[in-house]
Amino acid sequence: MSIDNRLQLFDGSLPVEEITNEWYSEFKDSNYGAVITFIGVVRDENKIDGLSFDIYEPILKKWFESWQERAKEKNAVVLMAHSRGDVLNHESSYIAGVCSPKRRVALEMIDEFVEDFKASAPIWKYDILNGKRVYAEDRSTPIQGAGILK
Repeated sequence: MSIDNRLQLFDGSLPVEEITNEWYSEFKDSNYGAVITFIGVVRDENKIDGLSFDIYEPILKKWFESWQERAKEKNAVVLMAHSRGDVLNHESSYIAGVCSPKRRVALEMIDEFVEDFKASAPIWKYDILNGKRVYAEDRSTPIQGAGILK
C-alpha cells in the first residue's frame, strides 16, 4: 500500500467495513502485533441532520506524510480515511489506523494521531441544518500559522 493509499478521501460517508477489512487484509501478514482502528461516527445532537466537510488536500497530505515519518521511526504505519461533503447522523466520516509490531506503540500513536488530527488537519466542518451547511465555528480549531497576512 503506497502512502497515497494510506490516506484515502471519499465523497460522502465512509464504507467502514470495506476500509477496515482492506487495512486488515493488507497488514495482517506483515508481522504487526497490533492493528488498531478508530472510527468516528457523526452524533445526532443539536438538531443537526449530519455534518459536511471541506478539505484542503495539499496541506492534509503534507501533514499526513509527517505522521508517516513519525510512525516509520517506530516501525509503525499510520492509516486514515476521511469524508468530503455530507455525512448524515450515525454514519462515519473519519477512520484512523495504526499498525505496529508492539501493542503499546500502536495504542499511544493512535491517541496522538487522532488528537493531532483534530487540532491540525485542514478540514472544515459544517453542520447540516434543514438542508443547509452552517459553519461549525464553535467546534472548530484554528490551524497554527493560518490567518490573514498584513
